[in-house]
Amino acid sequence: MTTDSTARIRTDIAHNARVWNYWLGGKDNYQVDRAVGDQVTAMFPGIGEVARADRAFLGRAVSHLVGDAGVRQLLDIGTGLPTGENTHEVAQRHAPDARIVYVDNDPIVLAHAHALLTSSPGGVTTYIDQDARNAREILDAAAETLDLTRPVAVMLLGILNFIPDTDETHRIVRTLMDGVPSGSYLVLTHPTLDADVGGAGNQAAMDFWNANATPPITGRSRAEFLSYFDGLELLDPGVESCSRWRCPEEAPVPQFGAVGRKP
Repeated sequence: MTTDSTARIRTDIAHNARVWNYWLGGKDNYQVDRAVGDQVTAMFPGIGEVARADRAFLGRAVSHLVGDAGVRQLLDIGTGLPTGENTHEVAQRHAPDARIVYVDNDPIVLAHAHALLTSSPGGVTTYIDQDARNAREILDAAAETLDLTRPVAVMLLGILNFIPDTDETHRIVRTLMDGVPSGSYLVLTHPTLDADVGGAGNQAAMDFWNANATPPITGRSRAEFLSYFDGLELLDPGVESCSRWRCPEEAPVPQFGAVGRKP
């Protein structure tokens, strides 16, 4: 951990990466994170299921893209704290030569990046300390590890919801997907207030979060989520609750998930 990253870590306010880690059963969190996490859970008891469903979606999506679609390069933006079944672990279990670039700008994640920098001998895993808003800079840095003339799976799981300006989120997605070739994929999850997947109870919890933790969160509708895939070919089953993506027997959670292919 560098002195700079240490200085950037705040323990007086709950932070998403640490609260998410708490909900997933991790230990890289502080009392303030646990207190806010417990309060959100009291207001919206299903939040732990959302966290676990998002992680399970990651596993299914990466397993399909690497194991079935032959993708060997993954750009995971908004990495979060290391837990079980991280992107590189899933990918390199299917293809030991897979190359993974993680991106985050959270100082806690940076401090734990060494746990993400393990790799199978034939593959590569690297970490970029960068804000998701800086899509062009991310691509430039990723090009040191990934061959951007070959397909890349661009992963944005639970990250666009921390950028309130929808136009800006579209710019980020367009820049990233314009920077990768045909045959690349976009992998997204995003929380929603849509009632058909149980999102009606989300608003009070989001309001509490935004008053007591950082960064603030924004829910988006199915139509807004679908718009991120304009110009891409959605893989079956299209936009679905992330818990039910290729797992239809599961109960829905208020977090959409989908994978699209760049034609």
